[in-house]
Order: sequence, then structure tokens, then C-alpha cells
Amino acid sequence: MSETWETKDGRRRVRRDPPTIDDAVLAAQGLADDIDSQIEIVMSLMNVSAEAARDAVLKNGLRKDKEADRFTVAGRSGAPRTVVVERRAPRRPTGARPVISASYQRGRI
Repeated sequence: MSETWETKDGRRRVRRDPPTIDDAVLAAQGLADDIDSQIEIVMSLMNVSAEAARDAVLKNGLRKDKEADRFTVAGRSGAPRTVVVERRAPRRPTGARPVISASYQRGRI
């Protein structure tokens, strides 16, 4: 699906992809832990049959377990991790002007 319109610089086109059943399954997995609740969520989001929703949840549920096995966290197991985020202030010139002596302004140095 795409939408095209004319601008002063030429034609512009935006591609719009509707959500898929896999997107609905990922959302359902984030909202509920048990499979029956996930199936109901997928059915309500995508307006599909219970069989199609169950197949998608079971298919993506297996994939989710495989992805979790690939990632490991270094360090002691169960130890809290500290993350420090610092904000650096941007360098802005100060509004103050340099001090010029009165003798310099009059031409006497």
C-alpha cells in the first residue's frame, strides 16, 4: 500500500504496511503470560479465527524461547545492575563581553 501526492519538489510516496498477525502476537505476549489470554488478545486485535490465532501464538511462542536463549548477561546471576546516565550540558557562549579598559577605548594604550 502506498500513497502518492505532488509537492513543489516532485512526487512523494509513503509506504504504509498494515499490522500483521505476528505483530499482534508480540503485543499479546507482552500483555499476557498464558496462551489462552494471548489467543483472545490476538483474536480481538486482528479479527481472525481462534484456530489462526492459536497457530500464530504457538508458532511465535517457540521463536520467543529461542531468542531468549541467545542473550546472556555477564556477571553474577541475579545481581542488580546499575546504569548511570549523565547529561552533558551543551557548550554555549556566555553573554558577558570581555572587559575593555577605559584607556583602550579612547585610543590610549
